[in-house]
This record gives sequence, structure tokens and C-alpha cells, in this order.
Amino acid sequence: MMGHGYAAALPANPWNWVAVWRRNYLAWKKVALASLIGNLADPMISLFGLGFGLGIMVGPVEGTPYIAFLTAGMVAASAMTSSTFETIYATFGRMQRTWEGILHTQLTLGDIVLGELAWAATKAFLAGTGIMIVATALGLVAWPSALYALPVIALSGLAFASLAMVVTALAPSYDYVVFYQTLVITPMLFLSGALFPVSRMPRVFQQVGGFLPLAHSIELIRPAMLGRPAVSVGLHIGALCIYTVLPFFLSSALLRRRLMP
Repeated sequence: MMGHGYAAALPANPWNWVAVWRRNYLAWKKVALASLIGNLADPMISLFGLGFGLGIMVGPVEGTPYIAFLTAGMVAASAMTSSTFETIYATFGRMQRTWEGILHTQLTLGDIVLGELAWAATKAFLAGTGIMIVATALGLVAWPSALYALPVIALSGLAFASLAMVVTALAPSYDYVVFYQTLVITPMLFLSGALFPVSRMPRVFQQVGGFLPLAHSIELIRPAMLGRPAVSVGLHIGALCIYTVLPFFLSSALLRRRLMP
């Protein structure tokens, strides 16, 4: 029985998760326009407000206009916030109301978790590419090198959704997920080089920021969008994969204890 319980926390096969993804997609279609506008509004306001406003005073950053530097950071940050909020709010609600019914089908808890992560990554991809499209219209994106940023946006969405799923598994109620948003997501935005170069920060903050998933995402997305060569590509991709895989298994185990005691 114990072995069966652990097996239920893992995906039954490589394709069952698609049913969960499709269920979320069909529900999202009804409010797709409002959802897209909501996901794009905050980063676009930051992009235009800081890029054109602060950019006039700051001048070029690392040899490029500040708004172009900021755009890449906003693409990565949008993927982070979109997948995180989808997981800690929407997925949390589905966990309390919808998952019980799904668990009475042939799908395992692992299938559900994987499907939820894939859906959150999809929303992250839509949010990130939406900003890229606007930035392209403004002449801030170098093509075709920017195409390399697209899979990174999706991988970043998976990583942040996986991390947020651990919070979802542990949080007793919505009130507790605010701590993750305030104490983890917001500081990460400032420590990872999304808004300004990490080289301008104190040494200790640079060292801390180098371990954060958003920093690895930005180090891959920014060179691609600016048409520059990226360094340590394998390291950054590997780090994002670790941030995806390990929290997935941890959240699956925590959810099994919570939902299938």
C-alpha cells in the first residue's frame, strides 16, 4: 500500500498530463483576453514607465539603451510572475475544488501536478512572448537571435511553477502564499539583474543573486534579445532544470501527504 501511495505521486505515463493541461486551457479560453491583458499590463507599465522615464536619466547600460536592457529583464520577470501566480492562486483553488474529482479517474496525482506545471509554463510563455512582440515593434529586439529566448521562457515558466507548487503544497490558505510573493518573488526581481546590472550591487548581493533562478533566466534571455553571445549556457540551462525537477518531486511528495494521507 505504501508503494502504491508513492507511485500515485508520480506521473503514470509521459502523456496523461495533457488531459489536465487541456482542461485548464478550455476553462481559460472563456477569459483569455482578460487574462492576457492582466498578465501583460504590469510588466508593460514597468517597461514604459522605467524604460522611457528612468532611461532618460540613466543613459546606456552595458552598451545598450536602458529600455532595451530592461526589456529582456521584463520578459524573464513576466515569465516568473505569470507562472508563479497561476500556481499559487489558480492551482491552489483547483487543488481544493477540482483535483478530488480528477483523482477518481485513471490520472495520478503526479499527472495532475505535471499538467498544472505545463499549463503555468504555457501562460508564462504567452506573457513573455507578448512583451517580446511589443518590444519588436519598438525596435528593441534583435532577430533572429531572439528565437533562442523562446524555449528559455518556457523552461523558466516550468522552473518557477515547480518552485511555487511547493508553496501551494505547504500553504494552509491563500493568506500564506502572500509571504512567498513578498519575501521571495519581489526581492528576486531586484537581485537578479532584471532592472539594473548586478555588477552595481554589493558583492554579497551579487553572490546571492547568482544562485537565483531568475538570474539564470535573464543570463540566457538578455543576450538572445540583444544579439550578443551568451556565456555559460550549459550552466544556466542546467540550473533551471534543477529548479524544475527537484521541486517537482518535492511538491508531489508533499501533496501526496496532504491529499492522500
